[in-house]
Amino acid sequence: MEDQLTFATFILSLSTSVLVNLGELPDPLKNEKDINLPLAKQTIGIIEMLMEKTKGNLTEDEDRLIDSMLYDLRMKYVEAAKKQ
Repeated sequence: MEDQLTFATFILSLSTSVLVNLGELPDPLKNEKDINLPLAKQTIGIIEMLMEKTKGNLTEDEDRLIDSMLYDLRMKYVEAAKKQ
């Protein structure tokens, strides 16, 4: 059975990318934790844009997922930026 890409898995993928760039998760290629705040901020911006562009077209679960995920990622970004 082939895995199907859904909006939720796409958003989770972007979220994982932010966590890698915030140094919360190791880079899957290098298996090291590196911080890249500009890239983390850019990816958060992409998620924000997707939320705005899909407003009114998401299921309740998708809407809740993107909203809570953005909140968490923004808070983690602010904490990481304070440490720099």
